[in-house]
Amino acid sequence: MVPQQQPSGMPFQRYAPFKPVDLPDRTWPAKTIDAAPRWLSTDLRDGNQALIEPMDAERKHEMFDLLVRMGYKEIEVGFPSASQTDFDFVRSLIEGGRIPDDVQISVLTQAREDLIERTVQSLVGAERATVHLYNATAPLFRRVVFKVDREDCKRIAVEGTRHVMRFAEQYLGETAYVGYEYSSEIFIDTELDFALEVCEAVMDEWRPGPGREIILNLPATVERATPNVYADQIEWMSRNLSRREHVCLSVHPHNDRGTGVASAELAVMAGADRVEGCLFGHGERTGNVDLVTLGMNLHSQGVDPMVDFSDIDEIRRITEHCTQLPVAPRHPYGGDLVYTAFSGSHQDAIKKGFAALEAEAEAAGVPVSEHAWGVPYLPIDPKDVGRDYEAVIRVNSQSGKGGVAYVLQRDHALDLPRRLQIEFSHVIQGHTDTEGGEFSAEKIWEAFRDTYLSEKGRVGVLAHRSQNGEDGYRIEADVRLDGRIQEITGTGQGPLSAFCDALAAVDVKVRVVDYVEHAMSEGTDARAAAYVEAEVDGRVMWGVGMHHNITTASLKAVCSAVNRAAAAAQD
Repeated sequence: MVPQQQPSGMPFQRYAPFKPVDLPDRTWPAKTIDAAPRWLSTDLRDGNQALIEPMDAERKHEMFDLLVRMGYKEIEVGFPSASQTDFDFVRSLIEGGRIPDDVQISVLTQAREDLIERTVQSLVGAERATVHLYNATAPLFRRVVFKVDREDCKRIAVEGTRHVMRFAEQYLGETAYVGYEYSSEIFIDTELDFALEVCEAVMDEWRPGPGREIILNLPATVERATPNVYADQIEWMSRNLSRREHVCLSVHPHNDRGTGVASAELAVMAGADRVEGCLFGHGERTGNVDLVTLGMNLHSQGVDPMVDFSDIDEIRRITEHCTQLPVAPRHPYGGDLVYTAFSGSHQDAIKKGFAALEAEAEAAGVPVSEHAWGVPYLPIDPKDVGRDYEAVIRVNSQSGKGGVAYVLQRDHALDLPRRLQIEFSHVIQGHTDTEGGEFSAEKIWEAFRDTYLSEKGRVGVLAHRSQNGEDGYRIEADVRLDGRIQEITGTGQGPLSAFCDALAAVDVKVRVVDYVEHAMSEGTDARAAAYVEAEVDGRVMWGVGMHHNITTASLKAVCSAVNRAAAAAQD
């Protein structure tokens, strides 16, 4: 029997499905994004309005400086008519000379004459600025909130545009460039024919043309449709707007359905020229669309986002400080844990991916940082955003041999043989099952050292002398055996077999099953690591030795295996 979902009991009947757009010849599904759109950061306006504790002047300046450093060229800095704080902040940017020549600030206003005048006054002395006017055009808002019909709604937009033009001429006559943005607010719920009618009427007043663009912003103020429907709306508007070559078609998605990023991306495919949003999506309700995710999505597809995210932790820290809101650990690209794998199978794949990447880069004769990226489970190189590889693999009870081996290789240059990886992963699993939680790199090394590198135990090699003659390899070794120092002698085909023969003479039976060695660094004083899998009194155990002399490291590894077997016999 297939499990059957049962009715939830929730009042879903109260909600009507969103009506799709009749656009059978839509073209956006076949398009790709091959260049970054224009960006507008609205962190200091829309984002700031949504905070429990709005930013003070110091935090506003810190956020503005961050946005400039990252490379945003259009920044909405406030709602000057809404508060003296916002007005004063805009003035401080202008009077303090804090706005770079290539950055255009924007200020928002409702479509009321007194508020428009106050807004324009805040821009006196700015070299470049945009006045952004909005009014609600959706039927529910016309009927319930403002109690206006279509004609009255359109008249508000047109008269507001006239006021912007008049006050701009009165107060900003010497300004190098004054731009204009109009938002058909709650566009997503507005009848398309009416949204077009209002935008055309606004353009008739503004008269866009060469060197005089108009920004028409079409917000998904409350995200109520799937991203494909929003894309259809944008493509319909883009097709039907007159003077399209002089229009910057802007979108302002929110995230009420959790698909704000997808809505923005599909809107760009559908013809949008610009995207408005906030860093990490900090905005009202479920947030504005996330500019970090949008930009990094482009980066991951080989498209320059035209914004610098190379120190994403600093961006996150400043954003959290300024907004007093946290960035979730699993937030795309910027969260603390987004490049971290705890799962054993994931860790194994990542470990192998790094090894393959290094080999491919070496074969191509280029640094790893210049080679095409391709590591399982990591869509981008964490170093692109300022992360190191230490946090990529972290160990807990879900982890396996690959993760543990990766940490030892990364931090201690130990390339454990596969069967040793399996053996030691069981040691770590015992710790994590007992202690719970995450097992740090320091604890992993401590466990490895205690398990394989302890100088305590039944036998230890203190010194050795050897010679390789016609009759084979002969070794003399000074060992500590059961608390006493004595000299032992043996012969064999090589150092290991000769040492095992010497131990057999003092009743320590050990047979080497497998042996692996490697240098841990380069140079004349490089250390070596030796790994010995040995059968001792019927038990197969791994031993590890480390020393500047490879033979000494090998003998230490044999002793390690013997001591572990003795300890296991006592348990």
